[in-house]
Amino acid sequence: MSDLRVVIADDHHVFRMGLRRLLDSVPGVTVVAEAADAPGVVAAVLDHDPDVAVIDLHMPGGGGVEATDELRRRGARARVLVLTMHSDHAMVRQAIRSGARGYLLKDAEPDEIIRAVRAVHADQAIFDSAVADRMLAAISEAGASNPFPQLTEREYDVLARMAAGQSNQAIAARLGISVKTVQNHVSNVLLKLGVADRAQAVARARDAGVRRPG
Repeated sequence: MSDLRVVIADDHHVFRMGLRRLLDSVPGVTVVAEAADAPGVVAAVLDHDPDVAVIDLHMPGGGGVEATDELRRRGARARVLVLTMHSDHAMVRQAIRSGARGYLLKDAEPDEIIRAVRAVHADQAIFDSAVADRMLAAISEAGASNPFPQLTEREYDVLARMAAGQSNQAIAARLGISVKTVQNHVSNVLLKLGVADRAQAVARARDAGVRRPG
């Protein structure tokens, strides 16, 4: 089995060096490139085709959200793990919308970082506990305006696009994910809404006033 290949991006050299040493010490994990800014990490990911990109949010040249957006537009297969100092909900939402699969704070323990890298590689969503608490609080506050709070943000987006008449293929193309991933989201939506098929989910969404996504 080949090694899990990682690109790391952070504008603080000392932190980046420590992160590289940590990941390179893990059997089966190899850091193939580093970057200190947003254009650099985009170039590194496109050049080296890693499995995971560990990206800070605040870097010169646009930042981690912009870099993640660009990687998605360019069709990079790397899963993005955000590793940052910032835990506010708005930044988490921006990172997720740009395509990040995980969001971890820099004060995480070394084993947490390693576990997060592996989880993101396995296409699992993973969040720092402090970040998750903030997200849950925000969801609770927004509950009155969200008719289906049991859905994740991505599942809600998929449901809205279903209600707008988009096919799985169209949703996948618009969100920059695979058709298989869309199918998984649709299955989760049906399960969480307690409906038998796509048509019933669409009917529920339209009855609840779910709006067409922007």
